[in-house]
Amino acid sequence: MNSTNITKAAPHITQNEALIFERSQNGRKGYRLPPLDVDETPLDEIVPSNLRRDDDLEGLPEVSEVDVVRHFTRISTWNYSIDLGMYPLGSCTMKYNSRLNERVARIAGFANLHPLTPEEDAQGALQLIYELQESLSEITGLAGISLQPAAGAHGEMTGVMIIRAFIDARDGEVASANRRVMLIPDSAHGTNPASAHLSGFTVKTIRSTAEGLTDLEHLRELCSTGDVAGLMLTNPNTLGLFEKNIKEICKIVHDAGGLVYMDGANMNALVGVARPGDMGVDVIHLNLHKTFSTPHGGGGPGCGPCCCTKELEPFLPVPRVVLDGEKFRLDFDCPQSIGRVKAFFGNFGMMVRALAYIQTHGPDGLREATEAAVLNARYVARGLVSDYDKPFDAPPMHEVVFTDKRQSRKGVHTLDIAKRLIDYGFHPMTIYFPLIVQGAMLIEPTESVGRQELDQFIEAMHSIAREAVEDPETVINAPHTTRIGRLDEAAAARRPVLCWKPKEAASAA
Repeated sequence: MNSTNITKAAPHITQNEALIFERSQNGRKGYRLPPLDVDETPLDEIVPSNLRRDDDLEGLPEVSEVDVVRHFTRISTWNYSIDLGMYPLGSCTMKYNSRLNERVARIAGFANLHPLTPEEDAQGALQLIYELQESLSEITGLAGISLQPAAGAHGEMTGVMIIRAFIDARDGEVASANRRVMLIPDSAHGTNPASAHLSGFTVKTIRSTAEGLTDLEHLRELCSTGDVAGLMLTNPNTLGLFEKNIKEICKIVHDAGGLVYMDGANMNALVGVARPGDMGVDVIHLNLHKTFSTPHGGGGPGCGPCCCTKELEPFLPVPRVVLDGEKFRLDFDCPQSIGRVKAFFGNFGMMVRALAYIQTHGPDGLREATEAAVLNARYVARGLVSDYDKPFDAPPMHEVVFTDKRQSRKGVHTLDIAKRLIDYGFHPMTIYFPLIVQGAMLIEPTESVGRQELDQFIEAMHSIAREAVEDPETVINAPHTTRIGRLDEAAAARRPVLCWKPKEAASAA
């Protein structure tokens, strides 16, 4: 394997590590309690016997403190994280999470606040939520907002439920039953049709044009039947292209009696530059864990606020945080509300981080971050177009899609290129999405990445393109420098092994 072009990473020794169960040794403990210096209370008075285990914790590992610390520290060194380098995952916006935001979220008054704290004792938290609502309202150009939804797909489904509730109220129960079609572009995120279906809608797909944009004629045709409740549109779309006809798209749907939901997953290309509400959008969800820098996935719970027009505001989830005179309170008096969508008020820590992000950037900083995200994506697009097929000519926004069309002539496909990137020290890009692009590679560098690392990434991709021609087997059999080689991902998905069993039990099974 030729490694002369790999500059970002070098193979090095990493510690092997067994499962914590396999580290277990009889009698090991990670604690020692001091002698009891108060009168002993019978255990039955503290915990009733019917609520206690009677197996002496059989099967749980017996380990010391140092065993536990070394176990998890060693495993952590195998991970790739946003603190190590760029995540070019398209449609994910894996930007750096500012340590300042994390520090603010750990302020004791916020971090230790109990969900059942009375309103009068939680005024600071309620004020923070209210100010975040006001900021997001200004950013999106939409008056109503709920921070309850716990993730992007959750906020998306909340928006669709609001559309249904509004149409039911506007048209009446009988007439609204005939308006149960939700239009979704063929390039949409997979959660869009799922949310529509769960909300009681039938999905019809809108074709994309050869330029990668919504087909207006097909949209008009679908809207002419009188049964359309709404359109679910991502803008910029998942091909990384701005829907330049967005105002006309909204007018077509509105004239047909429908509403426009916008998937806000790609809002990182718009913040501070353009507002969905000004485009004619009726409802949108945002991803605080994408656009506003709160941690993704295992890094923390998500938050998917739902924003809507003044007309749809009465249907937002309850409770609403409102300013009543000089005090903040939770307002449950919303008779048209779709009800709660989350216990308590949502994932509060994400709200703290997001408001810190917005306020430290300010209007000019938010716009600059958006411009940098778009600039970085276009820099990557310009840098890779000589070696990789770019299916759409329009300049991309915050992400760009390429295909494996040229490399596949040598038997090298998108998955191989992604695996080979690991050897070069980069996390792979999003692959095989959007589904309408054969062999898609969707790259989103975000504004967090500087030119030096972008150049390294571009050179790594160039090097892989050369390998695909000169030494395709190296790419096809990648990765070569990881602890294990290429996994059988299909088998892992179909027959996952999710729990540990002793060897004898595993053999018997």
